[in-house]
Amino acid sequence: MTATTTETRVSSRPSALPTERRRFRLPFSGWHLVLIPLAALFAAPLIWLALSSVMSDAEINRFPPALWPSKIDLGGYRYVLGNSMFPRWLLNSVIVSAVAVTTNLVFGVLGGYAFARMRFAGSKLILVLMLATMAIPFQLTMIPTFLVMKKLGLIDTLGALIVPALVTPFAVFLLRQFFMALPRELEEAAWIDGCSRLRVIFSIVVPLARPALSTVAVLTFLTTWNDLSWPLIAINHDTQYTLQLGLTTFQGRHHTHWSAVMAGNVLTVLPVLIAFLFAQKAFIRSVASSGLKG
Repeated sequence: MTATTTETRVSSRPSALPTERRRFRLPFSGWHLVLIPLAALFAAPLIWLALSSVMSDAEINRFPPALWPSKIDLGGYRYVLGNSMFPRWLLNSVIVSAVAVTTNLVFGVLGGYAFARMRFAGSKLILVLMLATMAIPFQLTMIPTFLVMKKLGLIDTLGALIVPALVTPFAVFLLRQFFMALPRELEEAAWIDGCSRLRVIFSIVVPLARPALSTVAVLTFLTTWNDLSWPLIAINHDTQYTLQLGLTTFQGRHHTHWSAVMAGNVLTVLPVLIAFLFAQKAFIRSVASSGLKG
């Protein structure tokens, strides 16, 4: 009886189940702990640029430098926007960048498709030579380019800035990589229906290549918009200045209007930021789809 009662008591006790350890999970990816400080580090110069543009020259020149404006001073923006040449410089930059983007898209599509789909004598050699030009620094080509532009009579005109940027090897190569990733069956079906090669390119291939085209457009715009070295060599008259070249006139030998320089840089950077924000998804898709192909 006693043994039975003891067994009943032992069996009636709840079994000691192992307690599960609850893992603490963050409401976001752990990579954010690394990426957020990096993003803040890269954004710090832009933030300081925006804050400095609403400071006075005295605050900007103060040591140690002020990190926050004591009051909002829009004198730099008034100086920049009140400059009669600033709208002309902005228009020149827009013209040069728009033409460069358009021609790089058109010639890049034609050249990239030719290297991706057409086989002709020396095609691989021409492609290798074209890509090799990307390794040549600008310092080695600026004098020959200047002499060519001088022979064409384009020095001190916007044509001197547009002609060298009509098409770049990078645009041709990136679009060639993207076209090689497209299935040939789509083009063959169009050929069977009687489409010409040009109609196949602009009706079928180009709509499918929007991510790559967006990447070429953004990178070409960034390069052309921010270029200072070549305009500094090819342009002499202030009516042909681009924004980047015009901003250098705010810096004098004995006195520099730093609030105007900062305000001008803010106005110059804004179009670049807007263009990248609108095209960043297409940029990522293009790199993911064309960077590992070929």
